Amino acid sequence: MKNRIEKNIVNAGILFMAVYASCYAQDVTTVDAMSQEISENLNLEAVASIFGDSEDLEDFENKLNDPNRPISNLDLDDNGSVDYLRVVEMVENDTHLIVVQAVLGEDIYQDVATIEVEKDDEGQTRVQVVGDVYLYGTAYIIEPIYVHHPLVFSIFWNPYYVPYHSVYYWGFYPHHFHFWKPISVFGYKKHVHAHGYIKHSYHYTHLRHSTKAVYMYAKIRKNDFGKKRTNRSYAARRAGVNRANGNKYNPRPLTSTNRNTKRTVRVHKSNGTSKRRPLVRKANTRPVVAVKKSRTRFRRVVAA
Repeated sequence: MKNRIEKNIVNAGILFMAVYASCYAQDVTTVDAMSQEISENLNLEAVASIFGDSEDLEDFENKLNDPNRPISNLDLDDNGSVDYLRVVEMVENDTHLIVVQAVLGEDIYQDVATIEVEKDDEGQTRVQVVGDVYLYGTAYIIEPIYVHHPLVFSIFWNPYYVPYHSVYYWGFYPHHFHFWKPISVFGYKKHVHAHGYIKHSYHYTHLRHSTKAVYMYAKIRKNDFGKKRTNRSYAARRAGVNRANGNKYNPRPLTSTNRNTKRTVRVHKSNGTSKRRPLVRKANTRPVVAVKKSRTRFRRVVAA
């Protein structure tokens, strides 16, 4: 009888330890999977917003890396500092491809997003911000609907325009720049909205407007970090979350969104006329930002 009681006590202890270990393992897996959702550390609506508010691409790069009003919370290499984001541009005829790259080491770059700007035969300009597939998965596309005509468009269509290429690289940054520590995803989201970065309207779609931009991007894409860290790709991170939570998880909006449906925007046509029209749009429609000609401005890039 005594031996039987001792045996039951031992079996109960083993069972308890097994259940405890199983629950602990599940908790660890869940936390680890969620902490790797790196795409939530760079809000592409905020990127589209400051792009529309920039005078040129040099100004855009400065805004991306402003330590006083951080737009990014990305720390891809986990070194305890937010990565510097440089801007590189490629131009073919009326198509401008702007690439935002994280600088992660000597000659090591990781694309995080592209901005595709194209003018059609009617003089109307279309813009799409596309998240890199490594960080955001496939077809993460934002179409900003700007209330005001973006200043950066004023110089894009000049025949003597010179494509912008950042002069900064690993170990060489602007004099006003300094690294800062990343914060929690919750704190970052609160910061982005508190500083008014999300002030335009945005439409989500799964279709790329510019086939030329896709072809151009295939020539210059940088995925140095993604090739080494395949386990941190969007697909791998989503698979980890699905296994841990037992369900599907997708943080991106799946339908068209427009936060300012009662507002109107003045659209300038190529013949010099203009009119106001509401911002209400149907799903999968193309936002139009027409070009308004102005004096050409050039800014020299001076290394720090």
